[in-house]
Amino acid sequence: MTLPQSLLQALTQAAGFDRTAFEAVHTAGEQVTSIRWNPFKKIEGPSLFSHTEQVPWCPDGMYLPERPSFTLDPAFHAGAYYVQEASSMFVWHVLDQLIGKETAGKKILDLCAAPGGKSTLLNTYFKDGLLVANEVIKIRASILAENLAKWGSSNVVVTNNDPAHFQSLPGYFDLVMADAPCSGSGLFRKDPDAIAEWSEDNVQLCSQRQQRILADVLPALKQGGILIYSTCSYSVEEDETIADWLVDEMGMEPVPLTVPTEWGIVETSSPRHSAPAYRFYPDKLKGEGFFIAVFRQGQASMYKKQKEQSLLSPSKQEMQLLADLMPLTTEMAFFKQGDAIRGISAPWLTGLKQLASSLYIRKAGTEIGHLKGRDIVPSHELALSLLPLDHLPSIELRMEEALQYLRRKEFQANADKGWNLVRYKQLPLGWVKVLSNRINNYYPVEWRVLKD
Repeated sequence: MTLPQSLLQALTQAAGFDRTAFEAVHTAGEQVTSIRWNPFKKIEGPSLFSHTEQVPWCPDGMYLPERPSFTLDPAFHAGAYYVQEASSMFVWHVLDQLIGKETAGKKILDLCAAPGGKSTLLNTYFKDGLLVANEVIKIRASILAENLAKWGSSNVVVTNNDPAHFQSLPGYFDLVMADAPCSGSGLFRKDPDAIAEWSEDNVQLCSQRQQRILADVLPALKQGGILIYSTCSYSVEEDETIADWLVDEMGMEPVPLTVPTEWGIVETSSPRHSAPAYRFYPDKLKGEGFFIAVFRQGQASMYKKQKEQSLLSPSKQEMQLLADLMPLTTEMAFFKQGDAIRGISAPWLTGLKQLASSLYIRKAGTEIGHLKGRDIVPSHELALSLLPLDHLPSIELRMEEALQYLRRKEFQANADKGWNLVRYKQLPLGWVKVLSNRINNYYPVEWRVLKD
């Protein structure tokens, strides 16, 4: 692996950079694999991973001794865990230190969210908050929606908007996570193809784009709110220089963190304002290249009461169909979108109406089912959700049977007629409808496993 000489030369001035060790770790060929468990979805019985080592800065993060075929693990498709790079899990430590247990009622924006690693982490931490996960690229927004559906929470809204669109929500969010698009040098070890795409010109373009993204979104952060800025780049122009720009141009106040020295994370600071920031080098810790810095919004809040878009409510008859499918509680609020009925955590219905008046929403809450005549067809999102479904008939499958289901192929099972949840190690995978002579597989066609 030949690293760009111009990058290596530029990094001689970066805090903590050791060229010999840095080059050695990139040529060694070692790959680090890590996952983060979903604490709300417990696997019954042994999992695919029997020997793990904890990621020190995230309680749910685990290193694996080798990379298995996640595609062939039904628990992965059930949302029992997310395959996430260990360094980026440091966001949990940031939240733990600055937010603590005061999560109720918080509104969070993950601005550049796809494919969903940080979104699922934020959703876990703010389990009683509202997460808006945004992705500007349409096809990536679909992947983001899929991964958040698997995670199972009903207090999530997935949007497909440019950062500038959030200016219509001044002072709205308590926290903004901006994992900005970057030149990607921190991923060289994981993805050697990224080396060919790297250039000094691209670093400069990325730096300018990062400034535009931040300038566009910061009006949506309330006064005293927190900005977490991160990249997977080593370049100072995309890291410490942006920290200085945030102080100079955007009036942001740097926030220091306490980081144990044994973690191997390098504490750095911006050249003009000494804004504290943190660098992750793969020769110093078990993870890929990463940069993170935290700021507080110092500008006066421009918050104003938000407009609300009305949402169509289900009829009494439709609510009765819903009641036949799942217990109805005051914890959930229901609304219609086309022929689908969706549910969101009740405290966030007003928030959804406010967001819907300004943004393009790709997914809101959990899709419960589709109306079909006088019947309701349960949705795949419902099967993967954290909503109570234990009262429904279910079929427990072994590994190979579960994979057949995930491939949308036929399998045999003894079950009651009608709708049944398909489970693997007690984790719901989706729906089947048992008829007198066959079992209809309702796993989404676009999600099916193609690998044998």
